[in-house]
Amino acid sequence: MPPPVRVAVVGGGISGLAAAHRLHALFPTAELRVYERRERVGGPLDTLHQDGWLIERGADSFTTKLPGAVQLCRELGIAEEIIGTNEQHRRALVARGPRLQPTPAGFVLMRANSVAGVLRSPVLSLRGKLRLLAEPFVRRAAGIEQPQYDESVASFATRRLGREAFERLVQPLLAGIYVADAERLSLAGTMPEFLQAEREHGSLTRSLWRGSQAAPSPQQQAENMSRGARYGVFVSLRGGVGQLVQSLLDALPVGTVETGAEVQQVARTDEGRWTLTVAGAAGTRAEHFDALVMATPAPRAAALLADVDTELAGRLARIRCASSAVIGLVCRREQIEHPLDGFGFVVPAIEGRDLVAGSFASVKYPGRVPDDIVHLRAFVGGALRPELTDLPDAELVQLARREFGELLGLRGEPVWSDVARWHESMPQYDVGHVPLVDGLMARAAQLPRFALAGNSYRGVGIPQCIAGGRNAAESVAAQLNDRQ
Repeated sequence: MPPPVRVAVVGGGISGLAAAHRLHALFPTAELRVYERRERVGGPLDTLHQDGWLIERGADSFTTKLPGAVQLCRELGIAEEIIGTNEQHRRALVARGPRLQPTPAGFVLMRANSVAGVLRSPVLSLRGKLRLLAEPFVRRAAGIEQPQYDESVASFATRRLGREAFERLVQPLLAGIYVADAERLSLAGTMPEFLQAEREHGSLTRSLWRGSQAAPSPQQQAENMSRGARYGVFVSLRGGVGQLVQSLLDALPVGTVETGAEVQQVARTDEGRWTLTVAGAAGTRAEHFDALVMATPAPRAAALLADVDTELAGRLARIRCASSAVIGLVCRREQIEHPLDGFGFVVPAIEGRDLVAGSFASVKYPGRVPDDIVHLRAFVGGALRPELTDLPDAELVQLARREFGELLGLRGEPVWSDVARWHESMPQYDVGHVPLVDGLMARAAQLPRFALAGNSYRGVGIPQCIAGGRNAAESVAAQLNDRQ
């Protein structure tokens, strides 16, 4: 009998695990190996069970608007474990001075669906409100009809909505998602639907007016948004997002995943196989494989592929990644003056605060801690304040206590605290990201039995990462089947 086909997956985040799961389903006779250099898999999907509490240290939700995560949950037999967010307080707040104000009713990222909601909002000045509502009268950008047109989110939002709406609403809302610099963030790479709205209708507002009759009216959409309906598309699992990671591990053959195993070098043999130099607990060794899925952040992939394809490595190296830290505080409810009548808040950069955002985790998903205590999360770092990520734990906890003290009226010592650092975990989709990724994916496709996966390419959310991992697995499996 010939030796079994061997396939390696480098990177044990959700993309790599999803790729391995799909490979096992499509090519069950293959010998799979997943190498993760950290001591645990899952990356920012990290659920901690502490004293009967459920604490999310990184990502805490995924969207049902994209099918990847829900479909995978069905395959793993955990679809019944999916839970929605709390139906109360489904809204976001934004810091303005020492107070937290609700975002305007009906305002979603860059589109104002409710005139009344904008006019009643205390977040913007009268001048800022009028400029935002004048969006339908702003001219279409020159050259926007070109397929490769792109501009920064800051440029687009300022041009269409005005500087104040950008600084007070768009920038902090997007920083809460991408921890990015909006002056460099690609519109085409992050929110192509807004680019398409201007391209087709000349205005974000008119794109609503000219929607199909089957679609909700602007008034209905505004009412839905004011009730927080958009938060209904965000879900988690009863056991936290870590339950998805554990279910993937349980579905893979024993011995598939090796943690604490750093792939130090990747090479191609004269016979067309892949050789990986792996440093693990038992020392450094060479492993040989018939196919390879690279599911690491782009900068790491660039370093590993430098000796295989210098052009591909150079393109991968152009994708930057930002780091961030999440500080978790568990406090008694009586220590906090704020009503916590939202899921959390974002902080505009112009406020000059150290926080990017804050989350009321125990409000968003109740029942994970006792009713008389509150789990708060503070987010720091990112592209605009990278120096904060590596502060000592004690300083980060003190930072969170100070900011929550000023904005939420937090008093006294927390019952428990935690710091999670996510180094280079969030790719920065700079202007020109889409053609860059198209080009490097085409280049990667020229390497036999090889594929890229991860959040560096076509979406940072859990569903996009799962879809990317599965697509990579299907590409590699098809080539292996053709070879036999």
